[in-house]
Amino acid sequence: MSGMVGSLGDRYAANVTEIFNLNKLRKARAKQDAEREAAANRVAFGRTRAEKQADREAEARRARMLDGRRLDDTPDKS
Repeated sequence: MSGMVGSLGDRYAANVTEIFNLNKLRKARAKQDAEREAAANRVAFGRTRAEKQADREAEARRARMLDGRRLDDTPDKS
């Protein structure tokens, strides 16, 4: 009989899944999300004044170039 109990125990152990705490999983996911957001913020806001100024100037040049190529939407009244 002891042989049967061992085999039953082995089959039971093979079918048992790991028990986990949902709250810990939620907290771990929130921590990963916060780390991902912090990394994105470091990229976006962790720049020198000169880098920010260069980006503003490049954006202004891009906007001027687009405005210069804009077609006039108003119909001619001639």
